[in-house]
Amino acid sequence: VGRNTAHVAPGGARVAGSRMAERAGVASGPAGSPEGPGAEAGSPGLACGKRKMALHGCETCSGEEAKYRCPRCMKYSCSLVCVKKHKTALSCNGIREKAAFVSINEFSELNLLSDYRFLEDVGRMTDGAARDVSLHRPTTNKFINYLKNRARKHNIHLKTLPIGFTKRRENSTTFNKKEQRFYWHLKLIFPHSHAEYTVKRVPEDKTLGEILKPYLDPEESDPVIRQRLKIYTMSPQSDVQILMKIENRQHNSVSYDELHTSKSLLDNLKDKVVIEYPTLLVVLKKLKNDMGVLGQDASESSEDLDSDSSSLSSEEEGEIRDSS
Repeated sequence: VGRNTAHVAPGGARVAGSRMAERAGVASGPAGSPEGPGAEAGSPGLACGKRKMALHGCETCSGEEAKYRCPRCMKYSCSLVCVKKHKTALSCNGIREKAAFVSINEFSELNLLSDYRFLEDVGRMTDGAARDVSLHRPTTNKFINYLKNRARKHNIHLKTLPIGFTKRRENSTTFNKKEQRFYWHLKLIFPHSHAEYTVKRVPEDKTLGEILKPYLDPEESDPVIRQRLKIYTMSPQSDVQILMKIENRQHNSVSYDELHTSKSLLDNLKDKVVIEYPTLLVVLKKLKNDMGVLGQDASESSEDLDSDSSSLSSEEEGEIRDSS
């Protein structure tokens, strides 16, 4: 009985397999054999599958058969080069728009499944945000207190903003315990060129002249930056002045401290208040008529003093003056 059952089972499987193959229009003969009622019918089906994408040409170069289709704008492309070109030309990010409008007549089960997955993603993100420890931690933690204590030892009054502020979120200032020195997050503002740059991990012993060299040096600076800061690179280095806003003053009284390019960043920040990270203004002396600087040297040219004496007579020294 066991022998008969063993022979019947393969036969039954073979019969069932052949019936399923006949229904699907696939050859029922042995693997790789062209014989069988479905052998000829199966080949055109495979050929049609291959020609399905070939019916569409590339909509970017119009010269090749399409191999890819953008999930967002449904454009056909033949290669990675054409995919990048169509993204640039149409400002397409290639990400399927999950919340796109679909009319009721075109709504299908795939759209229903897409909406269901979209709601699942939203619920997952909401739950993840609720579990995020960084959103519920107190405004001060061990790392912030450690930075403040280390800065206090250098006579730097470091202050932080509450969680959620932009400066708090983008601040990357750290203190290396092994090297026993700060790596500062810096923001450089060039008001005369309407430019702003961010520099990360700046060592505390680096001089301001070395920090500004990649921006103001007429030979070693980046060509793109050099062109944008042309008014600075064309001016003599002696005309460049670095200012830092004095914090903890009245809102209607804005003043700046002048920093020295030959001194290190740490020496320039001593006895100053820093909120999150230093923000340095790079100005030209001949164009800074709208900025008042505390502690200016009395050795300035008499022409500058004569031209500014009338505007300083009725205002507190150090306030921003209206250049108009």
